[in-house]
Amino acid sequence: MTRAALAFVVGALLLLAASLAALTLGLRPIAASEWLAILREGHGSEAAEIVLGLRLPRVLLGAMVGAALGLAGAVVQMATRNPLGDPGLLGINAGASLALILGTDLIGLAGPQAATWLAACGAAGAVLAVQALAGARCGADPIRLTLAGVAVTALCIGIGQAIALADPERFDLVRNWRVGSLSGAVDAVLPSLTAVWLAGTLLALALAPRLDLLALGDDRAASLGVAVRPTRIGSLLAVVLLAGGAVAAAGPIAFIGLAAPHIARRLAGTGAVVHLPLSGLLGAALMVSADTLGRIATPPAEVPVGIVAGLLGAPILILLARRRSAVA
Repeated sequence: MTRAALAFVVGALLLLAASLAALTLGLRPIAASEWLAILREGHGSEAAEIVLGLRLPRVLLGAMVGAALGLAGAVVQMATRNPLGDPGLLGINAGASLALILGTDLIGLAGPQAATWLAACGAAGAVLAVQALAGARCGADPIRLTLAGVAVTALCIGIGQAIALADPERFDLVRNWRVGSLSGAVDAVLPSLTAVWLAGTLLALALAPRLDLLALGDDRAASLGVAVRPTRIGSLLAVVLLAGGAVAAAGPIAFIGLAAPHIARRLAGTGAVVHLPLSGLLGAALMVSADTLGRIATPPAEVPVGIVAGLLGAPILILLARRRSAVA
């Protein structure tokens, strides 16, 4: 078995184990005998309603959000040649979050489809702002790009907090969503997220061979026939769709998009054709695992997945920042 195939097997097993744990563990554990009854009879029992009606949609949503963030992070890192690239660090999550707050609280837009488009527009606006601050050739300067992303993130968060704090009732309505949570997972969210997720995923995978060449540098990629600017624009569009949809569904969740690509690189190397889908698979496993940890950590209350992901991802960011090669 090749290294890439083994990495995909490991990723699939991790996602399967995380999903089974998410469906089984919780305030109401599901015993093995109850699982047999659910598989044999389907709906009709209390255990079946918990698993099929509550936990399964949450697992599906968590897996899609995690896959979107993992894939988006991998595309950002390859397109910008920045090992610290992440939708959260580059302002995309904060921009999508601000657009949702403005749209729902000031304009009155609501519903999964409106939220998805609002988040995508906000993510696109953040990308344009970061590009403008970092300069036209931001892909050649990872530190400048990261600093521009931090500035845009701080600005978007500040504006969002000012709007929310202007009305305590409004703050209560958006507080849980803003820290990143899957607790509000409903079936209505899945169709709109699925459409955006598929579009972003297909675009990212289609650009994979060009991203491999882009990693060699703009001049060398151009000499090999790669249209550098269209490739970057397409990559950013894929990131906007993936990260915007994820934020609309679960709120701004940091570090999944940073950690998953680095784990994938350790397991299978840097080839984009393998690296991108593996990053998405590992991102799904990380998200489902973080959500399960949050649900069982402090029963009967639960810790939002955004907080758990931050606690798990912050040490990874610190280790990367301490490595000289991470910012070279």
